[in-house]
Formats: sequence, structure tokens, C-alpha cells
Amino acid sequence: MALTPGARIVITIVIAIAVVSAAAVAAVVVLATRGPDVPDESVLWLRLPAALAERQPDDLLSQLGGPRATVSSVVGALRKAAADDRIRTVVLAPSPQPAPWATAQEIRGAVEAFRASGKRIVAYLELGSSQAYYLASACDEVYLAPTSPLDLVGVSIYELFARNALDKIGVYPDMLHAGDFKTAANIYTETTFTPAHREMDESLARDFYDQLVIGVARGRGLPVADVRALIDEGPFLGDAALARGLIDGLLYEDELLERVAESDEPAERLSFADYRRVDPASLGLGGGPSIAVVYVVGAIVHGDGGGLDGTAGAATLMNSLRAAREDDDIEAIIVRINSPGGGAIASDLIWREIALAGEEKPVVASMSDLAASGGYYVAMPADVIVAQPGTLTGSIGVVGGKLALGGAFEKLGVSIEAVSAGRMAEMNSIATPYSDEARVRVQQQIDAIYEEFLARAAEGRGMTRDAVHAVAQGRVWTGRQARDIGLVDELGGMDAAVSAAKRLAGVDAGREVTLVPYPRPRTFFEVLNDGFTIRAGMLNALRPVSPAAAAVDAAAAPLRLFRPGEPLALMPQVFVR
Repeated sequence: MALTPGARIVITIVIAIAVVSAAAVAAVVVLATRGPDVPDESVLWLRLPAALAERQPDDLLSQLGGPRATVSSVVGALRKAAADDRIRTVVLAPSPQPAPWATAQEIRGAVEAFRASGKRIVAYLELGSSQAYYLASACDEVYLAPTSPLDLVGVSIYELFARNALDKIGVYPDMLHAGDFKTAANIYTETTFTPAHREMDESLARDFYDQLVIGVARGRGLPVADVRALIDEGPFLGDAALARGLIDGLLYEDELLERVAESDEPAERLSFADYRRVDPASLGLGGGPSIAVVYVVGAIVHGDGGGLDGTAGAATLMNSLRAAREDDDIEAIIVRINSPGGGAIASDLIWREIALAGEEKPVVASMSDLAASGGYYVAMPADVIVAQPGTLTGSIGVVGGKLALGGAFEKLGVSIEAVSAGRMAEMNSIATPYSDEARVRVQQQIDAIYEEFLARAAEGRGMTRDAVHAVAQGRVWTGRQARDIGLVDELGGMDAAVSAAKRLAGVDAGREVTLVPYPRPRTFFEVLNDGFTIRAGMLNALRPVSPAAAAVDAAAAPLRLFRPGEPLALMPQVFVR
């Protein structure tokens, strides 16, 4: 069959894109694998981006754009710099945008380990938010741009409530839950805090505030009471911050580079992007027994995950867990979780594979920024659960329901009619709320899943059902609180998880290990094989997003997870600043 001129043009364009893309990636690969020139007495300048990925995404845009900065790449750069005799000093420049607390703590731990090597690390703040300063305070010295304020003002938690807006457009949120603190649907059903919701958020804010105070006090060598008083004085102009001992100087970048040179000779400045290409093996790092790291990142859904969707697909993760379990070279498995939860059934399928893996090999759960609801569910079979003090976890509860859109359609002049066979066939209709009978059945399903959640948690944590229920009911905890109530075993980051995995696998504590990521990173040509379809996610990835737009997008995100007939193990949206 002959091709039309239009079809020929499309095929030609696709082939041209493929050739150009392949050439571009080949060039990136060559550059990425060629080690950089690192002069002696170099100053490594670690400028952190606004958002650090948990692991390298493998979508087409990311492949073409080259490696993205990840939490592990920042930690790895500091670890390499500590062992690299060519690196004299590190300058850490946190992003002005607030980072999640657990991410800041992961990097802060790496900073403290770097300082233990005896080398110097200084922080440079262009803008000083509370989280940025918390991270910076772990360094030997802290410098602020001369005209910048230091916004050390404490911690606040924001919640969005859209019920009035939904009422105005004729949308009825028909939501049910198990647990008074299961507030994931409150954004749609409420106009303000419920008493339980307020109690939970106030507890989180107090604990994050305490972590901020203790971290700054330890880093700057100040009494805790003095730090609390200083925070109440904030924000500070640069001179005031300097006078109160919160910073060590007001400098521009070029002035800081001269200061860290410590000689008349200018220091060689080395970028984070260049230094990432240094092979750890060239510094005697890595090698040794293999430990799998299975990444559960994003909302938990059925099917495949990853890519621009940023989801943790149950099918993908089940395959990864089986592969790690069946690989004789893998000594232990770390499940690295950064997820607010998602589908209850999808979470249970992943739970099963982790439990099976644990019958054959040691399993450690390492919690990043989020490991709540379904994210906590998948951690429960682990031999050891490790979380940062600032991890958001727990949220052991279930929510389900739908948005009834009939009123909105009526306002638009759209009518919906249905024919059905079966008494409950229309219970998941998008037009009407649940009938009384349907609501009872949905609540029964939610309650049954909650009881199963409690039973699994009790088994995994060695607690009674009632003891778990007392700290469950959908309540979100910080990692520090979760350790105190028995939901977490240890506080720390990936280093602590690796240490636990080595201990359980009988690997000497001082021995280097190789971390093997799962799901396996796809090659460029595997990604290319998925096609060139431009999706909304790709377009969104190309445009800058304001904080307000990001908040609105986050508020709408849970709606994408609601599926007819499947309750969610999902934590509420929490904006911590």
C-alpha cells in the first residue's frame, strides 16, 4: 500500500528525530563517561537545584537532557570529595526554595561525614530560608549574600480546603474513611481544619520546629534556648544575622572564592556537574558485595510506573523485587521509599513481593521524604525500618469515595442518563452521590482493608492490633515520632540503611559494597522504543512552575488516584515551610 505524502513527512520527521536524538545521547554518554580534569587544591562548588530527584528518571526528556541531580548524587559527591586529595574545600550552596526536611537531613548527614574527614566545607546562601539555613548550619562556616535577608522564622504547615469552591460549581465530594486522622479527602470535604486534623498538623509543626532548633544549635554551637529566642526575632538583615552569630560573613561569590583559597593564588573552582563524572572506583570507593536498592517513588498505582508520570507501578516493582530476590549475587535488599501511598490493592501486591523477598534475604526499608499510608504499608515486611527524623510516615488508614459531578453537569446544561443491569451497577456513577446502601457497602470495604492494614502492621512491628490502632487511624507522624511509638526502628538515611543491610547479611561493617538500583535503568534506545508521543506531562516538565501553581497541582493530584471500587491508602497533602 502506497504511503500518502503526509505519512512520508511524518515518518521522515520521526527518523530524523531518532537520528539526532541518538547522536545527542551518544555525545552525552561520551562526555559523561570521560572523567573531568580535577586540578590539585580544587574548590568543589555544590550548587543544589530547587528539586532533587530520588533517582534518575528514565523518560525521553531526561535522557536527552543528561543526568539530573539526585539526593544520592549530592551525597556521593561529598563522599568522593572526602576521599579525593585533589579537593581542598567544598562550598555548599543550597537552593533558596525550601527542600523537604528529610532530604535536607540526608544531605546534612553527608556534610557531617565530610567534616569528619578533616576537610573544610562552607555554606553559601543567596537567600536564607529556614530549611536552607538548617542545612547550611552543619557546615564549618556560613556566608550570606550581602543584600540577602536570613529568613529564619520557624516552621508552618499549610493545608488547602476546596469544599466551598466545589459547592459553587455543583460538585459533591462523597468521601468515606477509616480513622479520625485520615484526612486525605479533607481538601474536598471540609472548609477548614477538623479537630483531629488540626491536632495532627500542630504536632507535626512542633516536631519539625524542634528539629530545626536542635540542628541549628548543634551546628552553630549555640544553646537551644538562645536559638529559640533568635528564631522569634527573625527574619534578619545580613548585618543583624552576622552580629548574632548566625553567619560568618557577608560575601559575594567571587569574594568567597578568594577567602577559601587561603593563598594569593586563585582557587580552581570545580562544578557539581563536572565532579559527578569522577568514578568512585578511582578513589577506592565502591566494589564488594552487591546490595539491591528497589526504589518505590511516587504514588502507588497498578501496572507500570516511572517516567514523567512519577508513579510507583506495582507491576514494575513486583518484577524488580523478584529479580533482586532471585539474583544470587544480591546479598540484601533495601527498599527505598518516597511515596505518599496510593491504591490499597496495588500497595498490598507490592507488600507481598517484599514479604517473599524477606523469606530469602535481609530486607531493610529506607524512608525518604514520604513513606506514609501505602508507602508505610510496603515497608512493614522489612526486617528493619529506617527513617529520617523529618520523614512523613504512618498515616495507617484508608479513604475512598468519589466526586459526584451531576450538579456541575446540570449547570453546564449537560444531562447524564444510564441504563443498567444489576442492583448496584450504578453505585460508582460520576453523576450522583452514593445511595444509602452503596455507602454502607463502601464503608464496609474500607473498614475491612483498614483491619487488614492493622493486622499486617501488628505482625510486622511485633505489636498488638490495639496498640497499632492507637497510633494509626490515619495519623501522620514525623520519623522521630514514629520511632518513639514503635513504627520505625532507626533514625538515619541511606548510610544507616546500608549499615543495617550489611549487618543483617553478615557483611563486615567497614567493607565497601555495590548498590544495584531497581527497577533497572532503561537505555536511551529502550526509552526511544516507547515512542515519541508528546504527553501533557512532557509539556509540564518544560515549563516553570510557580509555588502557587505547584500547590494547586498537588491539591488536584489525589483525584487521579481515585478508581471505582478501590479505596486508597493515601496520606493527606501537607505543605511544610
